[in-house]
Amino acid sequence: MPEQDDDEREFDIRWADRAEHKEPSARARMLAARWKENPPEPQPFRPDPRRVGPRPRSPWRSTALVLGCVAAVILVLGYARFQAPF
Repeated sequence: MPEQDDDEREFDIRWADRAEHKEPSARARMLAARWKENPPEPQPFRPDPRRVGPRPRSPWRSTALVLGCVAAVILVLGYARFQAPF
């Protein structure tokens, strides 16, 4: 059978999905081999609610900081234009 160019070859996903044997990915094989010798500890689905972490920042704080910087730049530019000789 003559070989086709890569441009002429088309991968048919339906043909691949009908395959009877699907080989696991290299990462899946690596993890299966590693976990056979040393299984991982169970991990909770959600974090422990008793764990105290950093408090999340308020989005209003960031917004106020940005608007304050914009106002300061406008004031500085206005003052510089007011002081500049014509």
